Amino acid sequence: MTSALATRIHLLITVVLVTCAALSGVCFGLLLGGRTTALVAAGAAGLGAGIGSFLARRQIAALFPPGPGAVRADGYAEGIADAVLVSIATYQAAVFPLTPDGVSETERQARRTVAYRAAAYDGLPLAVRVSAAEALEVVDQGLNPEHAQAAMRALALTVYDHRAER
Repeated sequence: MTSALATRIHLLITVVLVTCAALSGVCFGLLLGGRTTALVAAGAAGLGAGIGSFLARRQIAALFPPGPGAVRADGYAEGIADAVLVSIATYQAAVFPLTPDGVSETERQARRTVAYRAAAYDGLPLAVRVSAAEALEVVDQGLNPEHAQAAMRALALTVYDHRAER
């Protein structure tokens, strides 16, 4: 996501560039052949400058850092959200093991620590962080595996909903 400053600066530069190109086209057209040539040269120069600016907008916007509070669009937040989902799922598997005494208390605590640290990361979107906290609360209670499964399903849907459009 580009900052508003980068967008405004690029728009201002584009307006100035197209205006200067059109005025230059008018001047050269008047010098070379009259009014008709001036109009054609102005239109061609302005159109060329506008197309060039349009094609270079991503490179220009990449020079500016994202604004405060902007979510990175390079997949970083998506990767962190997926890691949170996996870490909470492994913690859920430790709380509700398939076999009795399948997970030691030390391993359960280690998985819980990893899940809480991942869920508290600042790079996560707020909705994913809230959904992760709700899932961790249900898993921490350890009373009902169906409720934990429903909370994990809600977390997975939240993570999926916050992916960038492809």
